[in-house]
Amino acid sequence: MFSYDFMQNAFMAGTVVSIVAGIVGTFAVARNYAFLTHTLSEIGFAGAAFGLFAGWPALLGMMIATSGASIAIGALESGYTKRDNVTSAISALAIGLGILFLALGHTSTTAATGILFGSVLGISRQNLLLLIVLAIFVMVTLLINYRSLRQLAFDEAGIFLQSGRQKAVRYIFLVIIALSVSISSQLVGSLLVFVLVTLPAASAKYYATATTRLMGLAVIFALFGTWSGLTLAYLTNLPASFFIAVIEVLIYLVSVWQFQKSA
Repeated sequence: MFSYDFMQNAFMAGTVVSIVAGIVGTFAVARNYAFLTHTLSEIGFAGAAFGLFAGWPALLGMMIATSGASIAIGALESGYTKRDNVTSAISALAIGLGILFLALGHTSTTAATGILFGSVLGISRQNLLLLIVLAIFVMVTLLINYRSLRQLAFDEAGIFLQSGRQKAVRYIFLVIIALSVSISSQLVGSLLVFVLVTLPAASAKYYATATTRLMGLAVIFALFGTWSGLTLAYLTNLPASFFIAVIEVLIYLVSVWQFQKSA
């Protein structure tokens, strides 16, 4: 299996994506941003469609769209405007724009399918290097702001005491999630991004409470689902995103069952 270059690229890309998704997803789940993650995946679809329409790489369009939307959501969110209402409105607009750009650009069925469901088995070495650079940027940004982000995600009341810092950290957090969604979409597509960003972290919380252990378990669950999914995709010639989604859902269901059994 690893004698093929495309499988080597797929496993390396899957590993990078799983590590980023598992770590960032831990903070997203703790902050109750699962719905936002799903919304950003739909916005990423619109961004990728616009990128293809404009002649850009789909990943570039997705990064611009998700980052801009995350900042807009953060700016619009207030005590009078609930986050879910804002994200729902932006999500609806994004889906409509995505369909429009696909139609205007006369995008091929293959390209559209790649945006929606991922095309990890066809990832090139150049795209792999771009993913690695983006992943390093996300991880370095997270590391620099680790204490503030952990406080925002797990103990927001404390960070509100530093009112000037709180808003800046929230914007940084939203952009990190946006970039993580863009990175993860290369593996499972825009429609299934939340599978990698939220489910491994959601499963991990049934086994651990410490932040570092949560991140470690989330990465392990994400890696297991990705590696198993890629292997099954190679053996069966079926979409890798299907197997990854099924495995991550099964891990989550088993985690819930184990928790309820021991409760």
